[in-house]
Amino acid sequence: MDRRSLLQRAAAGLIVAACGSTAGSGSNGATPTAGEVKTNNPTPTQKPATKATVELAKGGTFTFTLRPDKAPQTVDRFAGKSRSGFYNNLTFHRVEDWVVQGGDPKGTGTGGDRVPSEYNDLTFATGAVGIARGQDPAFNNDSQWFIVLKDSTFLDKQYTNFGQVTSGMDVVRGIKIGDKIKSITVE
Repeated sequence: MDRRSLLQRAAAGLIVAACGSTAGSGSNGATPTAGEVKTNNPTPTQKPATKATVELAKGGTFTFTLRPDKAPQTVDRFAGKSRSGFYNNLTFHRVEDWVVQGGDPKGTGTGGDRVPSEYNDLTFATGAVGIARGQDPAFNNDSQWFIVLKDSTFLDKQYTNFGQVTSGMDVVRGIKIGDKIKSITVE
C-alpha cells in the first residue's frame, strides 16, 4: 500500500470514528439511505386550527369556529398569521350595516397579497366569516377578512367562507371603523 492510500484510509477511519456509524440508528435497525434521517421520535403534526378568539383593543372578545374541512388553505393561512401576531394592532377599516372587515396591513382596504380562491358550499348566514377578494374571483386576499352582520347569501360561492361566529356577536355589532384588533388566539 502506498503512502497516499494509507493516509486516505486513515483519514476515512478518523471521520467514521468521530461521527459514529449510522448502521442500526433507525428505529427498525436498518441503515438509512443517502439523504434520509432516521429518528425514534417522529415530529408530531399540528392539528388544524378549529377556533379563533379575537380580542379588541377597546375591550370585548368574540369567537368563531374555523372550517379547515371546507377551506384548508385559508384556515391555515389565517391561523399562521394570527399566531405570528400579524393581525395585532390592525384596524377594522370597513364597517357597513351588513359587514365589518379588517386585517388589512395598510388599513385602507388595499393591502395584502393575492392567493388562489377556495370556494365551498358554506352559506353566508349572520356571523359567517369570509376572506376578502378583488375584482378577479380566481384570487382571494391573503389577510383581509370579514364578518357578515346579516344573512348575505349573495356572497355564497363568490367569496371564501371559512368560519362562523359562535359567541360575542354583540361585540362584532359594536365594531366601529378604526377599532383595533389587540390579538387573535387560535386553537
